[in-house]
Amino acid sequence: MRTLEITFLAFSSDFPELEEISVQLERLERNMIDQLNWKDFNYKPEAGFSIAYTNREILLKYFVTEDYFKAEKTETNQNVFEDSCVEFFISPEEDGIYYNFEFNGIGTCLLGSGTFRTDRQRAVPEIIDRIRRVSSLGTSPVPERKGNTVWTLTAAIPFSVLFRHDIKTMEGRTCRANFYKCGDRLSVPHYLTWNPVKTERPDFHRPEFFGMIEFS
Repeated sequence: MRTLEITFLAFSSDFPELEEISVQLERLERNMIDQLNWKDFNYKPEAGFSIAYTNREILLKYFVTEDYFKAEKTETNQNVFEDSCVEFFISPEEDGIYYNFEFNGIGTCLLGSGTFRTDRQRAVPEIIDRIRRVSSLGTSPVPERKGNTVWTLTAAIPFSVLFRHDIKTMEGRTCRANFYKCGDRLSVPHYLTWNPVKTERPDFHRPEFFGMIEFS
């Protein structure tokens, strides 16, 4: 099981600008989403992330290089996993509830919560709108294109977005989590994970295979 220590970052404001967050995350260690768990899906784009936190938000920056790129979903809670997609699943408490944060390459977000794949409760758009994010590719939809595409996505997730819990601070907290890269409806689908997932078929909704993240 992989374990990751998450750094606290201090800024001059409670909600720093995304550009400033992006620069700070660029300087941190990059963690690779590099586990190929399913032999039928052996295409492996390059995907990694940096993660930190503040007194108010979890900060994420994804770094992706891939040969097939698509970002057609533009509405909140659409199936962004069908596009070129990066994901962050986190279980902040020991109650079995985890959140799935899913972003396509232009920042469109799907957010759900529950204890299994089959009981997901999607967040209302007003909650998802609290997640500040910016993609290096902008926000306009992109039909599938082949050839080398390099992109980044920076996201700031307020603790309040973990809407089924009442979290005031992440300091000292240890959570179960996993990070993913996928593209279900690309010409060449792919499914990569940070912590290995030992299932017969691709399935990200398996908290028993989450790794550990420790907020220092």
